[in-house]
Amino acid sequence: MKKAYIYIILAAVIFSTMEIAGKIVAADINPFQLNFIRFLIGGVILLPASMQAIKRKNIELNRNDCLYFILTGFLGIVISMSFFQFAILYTMASTVAIIFSANPTFTTPIAYFLLKEKINNKVMLSLAVSLLGVLFILNPFGIHTDMKGIILAILSAITFSLYSVVSKKRVARYGSIVINCFSFLAGDIILLALMLISHLALFDTYQIGNITPLLVDISIISGITYSNIAVLIYLGVVVSGLGYLFYFMAMEKSSAAVASIVFFIKPALAPLFCLLILRETLTTSTIIGIVLILAGAYIMMLSNNDHKQGAYS
Repeated sequence: MKKAYIYIILAAVIFSTMEIAGKIVAADINPFQLNFIRFLIGGVILLPASMQAIKRKNIELNRNDCLYFILTGFLGIVISMSFFQFAILYTMASTVAIIFSANPTFTTPIAYFLLKEKINNKVMLSLAVSLLGVLFILNPFGIHTDMKGIILAILSAITFSLYSVVSKKRVARYGSIVINCFSFLAGDIILLALMLISHLALFDTYQIGNITPLLVDISIISGITYSNIAVLIYLGVVVSGLGYLFYFMAMEKSSAAVASIVFFIKPALAPLFCLLILRETLTTSTIIGIVLILAGAYIMMLSNNDHKQGAYS
């Protein structure tokens, strides 16, 4: 379990920089285009190791496997990450980071129904304390931000939870590297198709007053400059490659619920990074929320120790 906690910490630190990097290039690059580039880079980087893993496990990919990766790619890359990047356009990076970090609230019940993972009293307490921390950070009675961004961030969190649990179902068969790599590439194929469709004349004539310009004539390379290419590489290599890899490796060593601690640590780190890099300020309620979230993560770790001893409540 020590390895699982190391993977959790590494994934949490990397994921805590995701919104910052996305915010830096948000004004230059279309959300779909950004996701396409970052997950293409991540997928290509993981491809050699994925092929080795497939060979080592003697896996012969069939039609069912391909359909599975299309499903995970659609859920995680096309849907969840697109909601996520659009949310960054409409509200602060720290707000998106905090809301997205609430996805374990959805992961735990989904894992209960789909994976039959047990939920004990400490897990429930951890979720309650952590969710309270998220609410403190959001400060719903005093928050001044675009509700469009909040709604998109919530949708991103829910769909990412479903993606995490669906991925967990076959981690034992493929391994985390294969899951990440082929989900990224399958999602990218779908994104590429959507980007090409956006150039059809039908969308040009229907654009005014009906479709946001962000969904029309989506470019593949336009907007990429010397000033933002380093950020794109960081998103692809570090966030989309290593971050997801560590997250699923944590799942392999523990459970979907325990690995979700990543998203309880993330809102404690992301606002600090946003303060240092983007100059987004920390409020008193944010500090209280950070403390509660860290307390929730600690309770989840205690729950995992009970799980190891077979002492479910």
